[in-house]
Amino acid sequence: MKPTPIKFGTDGWRGVIADDFTYGNVRKVAQATAQYMRSRTNDPLAIVGYDCRFASEDFAQAVADVFAHNGIKTLVFDRPSPTQVASWSVIDRKATGAAVITASHNPYQFNGYKYKTETGSAVPSEVIAELERNIAALDEVPPPDHSVRHGFVSSYDPRQPYYAQIARMVDVDAIKDAGLRIVHECMYGSGYGYVAEMIGGGRTTVTELHNQRNPLFGGLSPEPIPPNIDSTIALMKVGGQDLCICTDGDADRVGIIDETGRFINQLQVYALLMLYMFEARGLRGPVVKTVNMTAMVDKLGAEFGERVYEVPVGFKNVAPKMMETNALLGGEESGGFAVRGHIPERDGILIGLLFADMMVKSGKKISQLLSDLEQRVGPHAYARHDIHLVRETYDADRKRILDTLEKNEPQEIAGVPVQRVRSDDGFKFYLADGSWVLLRASGTEALIRIYSEAADSAEVEARLAALEDIVGIRQHAGAS
Repeated sequence: MKPTPIKFGTDGWRGVIADDFTYGNVRKVAQATAQYMRSRTNDPLAIVGYDCRFASEDFAQAVADVFAHNGIKTLVFDRPSPTQVASWSVIDRKATGAAVITASHNPYQFNGYKYKTETGSAVPSEVIAELERNIAALDEVPPPDHSVRHGFVSSYDPRQPYYAQIARMVDVDAIKDAGLRIVHECMYGSGYGYVAEMIGGGRTTVTELHNQRNPLFGGLSPEPIPPNIDSTIALMKVGGQDLCICTDGDADRVGIIDETGRFINQLQVYALLMLYMFEARGLRGPVVKTVNMTAMVDKLGAEFGERVYEVPVGFKNVAPKMMETNALLGGEESGGFAVRGHIPERDGILIGLLFADMMVKSGKKISQLLSDLEQRVGPHAYARHDIHLVRETYDADRKRILDTLEKNEPQEIAGVPVQRVRSDDGFKFYLADGSWVLLRASGTEALIRIYSEAADSAEVEARLAALEDIVGIRQHAGAS
């Protein structure tokens, strides 16, 4: 049986451990990466990071061995660390690129391989194409002699340079002295220790949850959204805390829970972040959002006279547009946000600290800041349905669903006329009342996702159900 080709999705290559994510395949991807780095410079330097998943550190060492075999000097992290820490290490050490062993928010059965370029950003589409060509041309890559590591591979603690960079982006000392009570929901991921080490130890206290290594993630996917964080929401509802910062498996995504136990959804997080950067910090510039992001950003952009760019999902699309336009912010629905002056890449740790800074600068609770936002832009409800498909038949099912929409493009959804359609990343229907609904296929899992934003929750659910009826699929029980 011919092996499944190794393909990069919206952010790297992911596979099921011991099925397609094997040492043999990891070595092939590492060899293809080494060839790419060698094509960029005669004296490459590589960063290798990893998360808390099963055997991630061993896969990372396998990558380092392949790099060393290609004569590439390599710094391997000495502990599990967030993906963005590897991205910053590329900038700080002037490295050629970084390989990170992580499957981000995917379920525990998965692991993955992310590659970051010399800019610290996700690889753009043209580099992905080159890496995939390199991989396809390779036969089996045998394990290199471990002795080749000598003189090429070094252990590296990345924390202090990253902490120094975060301190340039946000007033860490002001947060530390503010007397806030902050919870960090680590979700058994690689972000543990980072928030506590940066802002703990003063008047502000940081309580970490699920900060142990557990490759099964407590039986939940490490994505910082309900229902995965329901127990943390319940804890916040008890009271006595000011803010909860939730980070995913590799801590580049963030979820925010306010002092009342209300989950601030990802669209609200982006709008709050944008308003804070424009008003509290007095910064200006265009912003970049993905097609599954909020119309609140467009309203704020119009109010402040700043351009809003909408791109397909994935930071491989957000990052190039940010760099092209010198954008102030980039954001996607999955909880990934980037800020100018840092790296053109998601950073859940930094965004969490910016929310703490919002509270310090405004003297308000997050619930009050959200109320202020809603008075400004009007009510906006949002939901996403995840339809899980069979992995083995996903390609055929995905094609059927997308073909159905292409050939039977609706003129109205839930009784509301369709004004325009965008079809370069699934199908997004912009409706006459300012709401929208989007269907797209996941690039990393066997999932069809349907998203909608409207004035209230009932209208959102009506739009989601209407689009599901059109394509003949329904959300499974328990999907988020």
